[in-house]
Amino acid sequence: MGQVLGDILGFAAAVAVSPLPIIAMILVLATPRGRLNGLLFAAGWVVGLCVVGGVVLAIVGPEGASSGGRPATWVGCLKLALGVLLALFGARLWRRRPSDVSEAKLPKWMATIDRLTPPKVFGLGLALAALNAKNAPLTIAAGATIAAAGLPAGQQIASLAVFVLIGTVGLLAPLGVFLVGGDRARSTLGGWKDRAARHNVAVMAVLFFVMGLKLLGDGIAVLTA
Repeated sequence: MGQVLGDILGFAAAVAVSPLPIIAMILVLATPRGRLNGLLFAAGWVVGLCVVGGVVLAIVGPEGASSGGRPATWVGCLKLALGVLLALFGARLWRRRPSDVSEAKLPKWMATIDRLTPPKVFGLGLALAALNAKNAPLTIAAGATIAAAGLPAGQQIASLAVFVLIGTVGLLAPLGVFLVGGDRARSTLGGWKDRAARHNVAVMAVLFFVMGLKLLGDGIAVLTA
C-alpha cells in the first residue's frame, strides 16, 4: 500500500493545486451564504473525486487491473493515452497563454456563482472535480494505479481516501481561512484569487505537461515490464 500511495501522491497534488476550483471556492465564499456554500462546494468536490475514483475501482477490480502480480497491459495503454492527452493539452495551453498576465480572464460562468442556489453550488463542486479536463484524467489514472496493485478492498478504499484528502487540500486552505477569519479574511482571499487568475493558464499548462510526462513514463514502464 505504501508504494501505491507514493505512486498516486503526484496525481493528488496536481489535483489539489488546480487554480480554477480554488478561485471558484473563493468566489463561493464571497456570496451572502459563504459559510454554507463553501462547505457545500467542498462536499461536492469530495463526492466528485470519490465517484470517479470509486467507479474506476468498481469497474476494474484488482483481477482486471493486474496479471501475475504486475499491472495489466491495458493499464499501461490507459496511462499512455492519458499522458499523451495531458501533454498535448499542456503544450496547447502554453502556446495560448496571454503574454501579459494582467490580460488573463476568468471563464464567463464564474460571473454567475453569486446567483447559484446551495444545491447548485454543491453540483458545481462535484462537476469541477469529476468533469474537469485535468482532474478527471488524473483521478482515473489514480484509480487505475490503485486497482493495478491488487490490494484488498479495504486498502483500496483507504488509498482512494488518501488521494481524495490530498486532492482537496487546495480547497480547504481558503475555506479554513474564511471559517477562522470570517469577513476579515475577504481581502486575503481576494489577493489569492487575483494571483491565481493571473497565473491560471501558465500553471495549468505546466501541470498538464508535467503530469502528462509522468503518465507517459508510467505507461511505458508497464508496457515494457
